[in-house]
Amino acid sequence: MSILSVTCTTAIKAVIHLAKLEGGVKASVCDIAKAINGSEHTVGKLLQVLVKAEVICSLKGPAGGFYVTTKQKNQPIINIIYAIDGKQVFDQCGLGLSKCSSTRPCPLHNEYKIIRDAFESLCRRSKVGKLCEMVDEGLSFLAG
Repeated sequence: MSILSVTCTTAIKAVIHLAKLEGGVKASVCDIAKAINGSEHTVGKLLQVLVKAEVICSLKGPAGGFYVTTKQKNQPIINIIYAIDGKQVFDQCGLGLSKCSSTRPCPLHNEYKIIRDAFESLCRRSKVGKLCEMVDEGLSFLAG
């Protein structure tokens, strides 16, 4: 069970890949999809959502493509999660129940809430640029 959707994890990988590009290099949907082993269709759609949410930038034309600014490299990955899965992802029940709450908990509620809240905190602290550095240094990987 994952807190994040597959689309959201794909978006995080795509943004980290874009953050690795140096010197104003822009990437196409095809290039990004290949780099992260993602579907071109899915990657294309999620990139447009990320542009609209100002998580990444795009430029049209022959020298165009997708890229991230220095400011966007310093953003936490929670911005990506909010853009793709929404803020409610950190309020959902671990068993997927619609009426789970502190007053009417599912069997996993109390322990899952601790894990979910810790993961939300991690996503608030984890900056795109730092995750990019880990990939650049060979300490982490985006595809596999």
